[in-house]
Amino acid sequence: MSKDSYFSRKKEAAPLESAFNDLLKAYRLEGKFREKSLIHDWPEIVGKTIADRTDSVSIKDKKLYVKLSSGPVKKELMMNKSKMLMLIEERYGKGVVDDLICF
Repeated sequence: MSKDSYFSRKKEAAPLESAFNDLLKAYRLEGKFREKSLIHDWPEIVGKTIADRTDSVSIKDKKLYVKLSSGPVKKELMMNKSKMLMLIEERYGKGVVDDLICF
């Protein structure tokens, strides 16, 4: 085996997104990546009004915990809980979160 063949690149170039997804699968980090993406994108998902009144967002045991500083916003979010879970499922896939808990 020659030294040049050892250090040569693959002939086919993979798109960056595909290579990144393959890497997540190889290290079994897909679920954790989707959870972190959801937490990062929370203001984009719920909008400015709710995002401004959100103190913290976290995920534990497939439950999305949202700490809100406004009682009326908390009540509104809980009334639309199924819609929120459906939105999250459409965007991040099934199984990222199963429940939404506001406190």
